[in-house]
Amino acid sequence: MSVLEKISSQDAIALEEKYGAQNYHPLPVVLNRGEGVYVWDVEGKKYYDFLSAYSAVNQGHCHPHIIGALKEQAEKLTLTSRAFYNDMLGKYEKYLSEYFGFDRVLPMNTGAEAVETAMKLARKWGYEKKGIHSNQAKIIVCQNNFHGRTISIISASNDPAATENFGPFTPGIFSIRYNDINALYEALADKNVAAFMVEPIQGEAGVYVPDEDYLKEAYKLCKEKNVLFIADEVQTGIARTGRLLATCGNCTCSDKLCSGTPDVKPDILILGKALSGGVFPVSAVLADNHIMDVIRPGNHGSTFGGNPLACAVAIAALEVVKSENLAEKAFCLGKLFRSEMRKLIEKTSLVKLVRGKGLLNAIVINDTEDSSTAWELCIALKENGLLAKPTHGNIIRFAPPLVMTEDQLLDCISIISKTILAYEKEKS
Repeated sequence: MSVLEKISSQDAIALEEKYGAQNYHPLPVVLNRGEGVYVWDVEGKKYYDFLSAYSAVNQGHCHPHIIGALKEQAEKLTLTSRAFYNDMLGKYEKYLSEYFGFDRVLPMNTGAEAVETAMKLARKWGYEKKGIHSNQAKIIVCQNNFHGRTISIISASNDPAATENFGPFTPGIFSIRYNDINALYEALADKNVAAFMVEPIQGEAGVYVPDEDYLKEAYKLCKEKNVLFIADEVQTGIARTGRLLATCGNCTCSDKLCSGTPDVKPDILILGKALSGGVFPVSAVLADNHIMDVIRPGNHGSTFGGNPLACAVAIAALEVVKSENLAEKAFCLGKLFRSEMRKLIEKTSLVKLVRGKGLLNAIVINDTEDSSTAWELCIALKENGLLAKPTHGNIIRFAPPLVMTEDQLLDCISIISKTILAYEKEKS
């Protein structure tokens, strides 16, 4: 079969099932084109994308400015490895450092790699700067986290599907309750703790938003105990939650959006996904000199990390975020979305809660986690032209591209409302 030969949805799914390892549990839709907030399947049906590749496509599908940068750089130089200098990496590192307000950048490719990099950096800092005895450093994370699927991070996972038959696990990583400042206080009593790594909003766990003062208090505790505060903003960063970063450090949005919000600058910031607008695998770890300077030649690296193509794409992706005011758009559209979902809740017993920030939101279905209701609703939404996915059984996450207009969002709200009300009527 030629790669250019047209293929049906049924045939494409059959190929994956025969030749691909089991991975995600995708919706039965086969996409082959995207533009802005829309995607099309191989049969030509048009959908609203309400997942944005798990917030990788914040700038919309195939944004012309980002694709233009990709094409231009791809015709000149794509990869040198770090064995040589190239003319794009320094420009990118300067741009990224100044954009987010950190001294230095360690470029990687995927979010999972960036998390591993942050953990290595924190441990080395713990030994060389904090004075923790060799091989005794501990990293604290939160229960129900999703930092990736590497052995190191699943070592502190409480999800059986992530851990079953993957041991032995990496020592020195411990989990505490999320949004529980007392649990963190108790964990930080251990002088061997080098870092606390946290998602500002737990996306995969069901878009759990912590108490307003949780991050600020956690950051304060870490400072008091000389422990690094690591923010995993792979999903929440790059304007998704209505601010440049969910931790709100060095926010680029207008002051009115940040009024009364904790201003936390992480010691280590982890970025990925929308750092490239979903066009290319790009991730990064940012920190100031007193932390980053423990990494020396030979300590860490990546053949593709910081390649010229990734640098050009990421600069263009961040330019779009700033020039199109995507943080402010996410803030305003998110308020509208949650307001309309609350109106829907008054009309149905099928949805019991909406939560989120900016355009990272979820509705909680009034059913058990092991039910098929959320999945069936997502199938119905697909049939009505909107793509979303369940998480943790009875929760549906909604995260459209941030380039969405108000009219488009209202159209999507109408689809969601009509689908849920029709489903409930059919099942009653």
